[in-house]
Amino acid sequence: MLRQLLFSTLLSITFTVSAFSIPEKPNFIIIFADDQGYGDLGCFGSTTIDTPNIDRIAKEGRKFTNFMVASPVCSPSRAALLTGSYPKRVSMHEHVLFPHSSKGLNPEEYTIADLLKSQGYATACFGKWHLGHHPETLPRQLGFDTYFGIPYSNDMNHPDNKGKPRVPSDELWKDQGTALTLWKTPLMENEEIVELPVDQRTVTRRYTDKTINFIKDHRDSPFFVYLPHSMPHIPLYVPDDVYDPDPQNAYTTVIEHIDAEVGRIMDTLRSLELDENTIVIYTSDNGPWLKFRNHGGSAGPLREGKGTTFEGGQRVPCVMWGPGRIPAGTECDELIGTIDLLPTIAALTGTKLPGKNKIDGLDASDLLLGTGSTPRDEFVYYSSRGDLEGLRQGKWKLLIKKSRSQKTEKLLFDLLSDIGEQNNLADKNPVRVAQLHTRMIELDAEISGNRRAAWTREE
Repeated sequence: MLRQLLFSTLLSITFTVSAFSIPEKPNFIIIFADDQGYGDLGCFGSTTIDTPNIDRIAKEGRKFTNFMVASPVCSPSRAALLTGSYPKRVSMHEHVLFPHSSKGLNPEEYTIADLLKSQGYATACFGKWHLGHHPETLPRQLGFDTYFGIPYSNDMNHPDNKGKPRVPSDELWKDQGTALTLWKTPLMENEEIVELPVDQRTVTRRYTDKTINFIKDHRDSPFFVYLPHSMPHIPLYVPDDVYDPDPQNAYTTVIEHIDAEVGRIMDTLRSLELDENTIVIYTSDNGPWLKFRNHGGSAGPLREGKGTTFEGGQRVPCVMWGPGRIPAGTECDELIGTIDLLPTIAALTGTKLPGKNKIDGLDASDLLLGTGSTPRDEFVYYSSRGDLEGLRQGKWKLLIKKSRSQKTEKLLFDLLSDIGEQNNLADKNPVRVAQLHTRMIELDAEISGNRRAAWTREE
């Protein structure tokens, strides 16, 4: 009897020690801004936009200065983030989807949400989806338990994209109430339209409200929130209580509102004592829409912006936060991108990907944790229309661009010494140009040869 009692006690202690020695699976929150530039955060050098909450994430976590998205426009970039694949591999590379589009991300693709849901995570998407508005391609078909947001960009109209203003203007910013009805963008809950048009003045805050309530509801179990904000994609809106009538301050006001809403989420995590077991990633889907001037952002020291394969189009601000996991107050200038998040999150949860679909992402968990270097030495650049345009290897970046007259221009940059891509070294390095050109064609051939079909509506 005594031996049985001692054995039971010892067994109980062993299980208790084991439970404490195995870290819990972390919660994940990915906040994905829309068209926010590399230079639009205080921690990335902005002197005109005040972002104390996102800056605090950088101060308490890790800032990534060489973080890439896989396309310079919305839909392909979002497909890459969720699937860990170049958009061409999942046939989502040919520009953005519209309300009249008949395709979307194939529900057969394996997403970050699928990965985490398979481990018992509660999963939610609150924000702009833009990977297909048909019921077969909405978030709940791709691993999410719940969805609240707009199905495509906030400058698109239900049901056929007709009857909208050509571009937003300073005059419309001055009269947000009237401007609100000029775009008939729907707000959806799961598969149903619940508001038409969506009140874009309040939608950033409502996404945040949904996120906070979801965190509270799932505080005792692991959760994943994907929060792809509608803003600062044009047209720009903010709630009345933070509105600045001066159109020169339009973009700044929107970013500072997003920052305040990020602060509410971070405060919730701290108040619920979830900060020690949550990883927060803040980044953007592509570079700034420069042609809209005070309605668009800044690429900082980078060349060009949204829609281009120059760094300003695809290198985006990124900060990651995970107390006890991600080293505080650190900065990383090694190459990494959104396509690496799926395998990295798998590693952080101690899980292997099922391997049913070939992906392009690499496990960069050691880089996030500050215990190793990046596994990525190459990155392929595709244009906003999905055309192969370049390759990066280490510090070298080659772009092969065609003009409207179909004349080919070769551009070679040393990104280590020339982040702004101002000094074309192609003529001085013909051998390197040839090697990079051959390699980028080789990589594209493999991707093209193993493309998986997008979902397409049957007529």
